[in-house]
Amino acid sequence: MDGGAVAAVLDRCRGMVEPVLRARVAGMHAWPAEMAGYAFGWWEHGGEPRAGSSGKGVRTALAVLCAEAAGAPAEAAVDGAVAVELVHTFTLLHDDIMDGDETRRQRPAAWKAYGTGPAVLAGDALFALAFEVLAGSPGPHGGAAVRRLSADLGDVVDGQAEDLLFEGRPWTGPGAVPVDAYLRMAEHKTGALLGCAAALGAVLAGAPGATVDALTTAGRQLGVAFQAVDDVLGLWGDPATTGKPVHGDLRRRKKTLPVLAALAAGTPASGRLAALLSGPGPLDGDALRRAAVLVEEAGGREAALAEARVRLDRARACLRGVPLAPEPAGRLLALLPYVVGRSV
Repeated sequence: MDGGAVAAVLDRCRGMVEPVLRARVAGMHAWPAEMAGYAFGWWEHGGEPRAGSSGKGVRTALAVLCAEAAGAPAEAAVDGAVAVELVHTFTLLHDDIMDGDETRRQRPAAWKAYGTGPAVLAGDALFALAFEVLAGSPGPHGGAAVRRLSADLGDVVDGQAEDLLFEGRPWTGPGAVPVDAYLRMAEHKTGALLGCAAALGAVLAGAPGATVDALTTAGRQLGVAFQAVDDVLGLWGDPATTGKPVHGDLRRRKKTLPVLAALAAGTPASGRLAALLSGPGPLDGDALRRAAVLVEEAGGREAALAEARVRLDRARACLRGVPLAPEPAGRLLALLPYVVGRSV
């Protein structure tokens, strides 16, 4: 499948799920509903409709395609897709506050537009609604779906906790963050929700346990690949595309895969990078640019992209390791590289 065909699959899945998602959000209290719609990208502050995309809908597509791959109609996955979209936006609302990120999708983050307390409230409302949607899902599998979402959200919390704790650890020495520890964090923080999207589609389809496990693992591996490429874009991406300021993670001395891989490489550039990052005071524009150059010289960029390729291969192996309906399985395989972008 080419990019146009994958985009058509995403559009089909989004077209099934978004009307239900919007209706669910509209049933909330009007104030958190307005903030939620702002976070989803549906409208501006105050509720004026907003033109443009509200996201690719990757989690929606994973849920729908995994249900179809397990032999069920796409409709079986709608409540699961809605729940994952609600929870994903809940995490973004809270993450932007915890990380101090002031922009998302080229405009003020919800906490900057509405205030910190209101944005927390909107996130809490979405979290509660996600479980309400799954608990009320028709058919015999709603309880299993609720348990799956609860367990995966526990992983997301674990990953976010580690990510925040990493910020206080040194760049070098015994307390430094090893690359493998970062990858475990990424599988929890980012991979868990992509794995959850795949799992909910399969669970609501009534798939066997081995199939659910394989699809879950594929989603988690895809999540790590996505995080690796996202870290690369955070250093070298175009802000007009990423929606975030370039070098923002470096400015906050946030631990990311390219930087950690560069520091672990043991090259002369690694040493210069460590000295620069460990210096006193904030990094200014020139220092940030120099740091990005040193990360690339030490091999951090290529190491992160290589990790993304490895994780994509693992995801493919998971999908090929269990019996799935051929056509939706083919769509899933085509979706994998599209999610992480052309960088790999």
